[in-house]
Amino acid sequence: MKELTLNEPKKSLNKVLVGEDVKIYDFVNAYQCTIGDRTKVGTFVEIQKNATIGSDCKISSHSFICEGVHIGNGVFIGHNVTFINDMFPRAVNSDGSMQTDDDWELVETVIEDRVSIGSSATILGGLTIGKNSIIGAGSVVTKDVPENVIVAGNPAKVIRTIKIE
Repeated sequence: MKELTLNEPKKSLNKVLVGEDVKIYDFVNAYQCTIGDRTKVGTFVEIQKNATIGSDCKISSHSFICEGVHIGNGVFIGHNVTFINDMFPRAVNSDGSMQTDDDWELVETVIEDRVSIGSSATILGGLTIGKNSIIGAGSVVTKDVPENVIVAGNPAKVIRTIKIE
């Protein structure tokens, strides 16, 4: 892995560890994250601190990968996919003061190897999406997804099992 600095004005905050042959297209906002070998990151993607993306992944444009999201190898993320890492988001505390990093609880999400997530899906925090599973476009995933299944809908439900040979 090599260290890459994106978005030059904030050099000290934007260290990104990237593997070999990674392609990062224009207008990507990535900071303090890790991107594995041969992964492609499309335009207008945000990858926040402490997110990890494995090798051989394709992250399509306009997707949001927040802190605490861990993506395995060979994963496809469609356009405009959104991950959530806060189960009770608020702008202010009960006393009206602005919330800070100390005022919320990070919930991590794990996307296992060879998962495919369709465009405009929303993945709530604290979930695991099992190996080889497919998330239908526009789905809202509210609970863990087993390995080798297709889920779709709002909330996403298992549609069928995938036979892996």
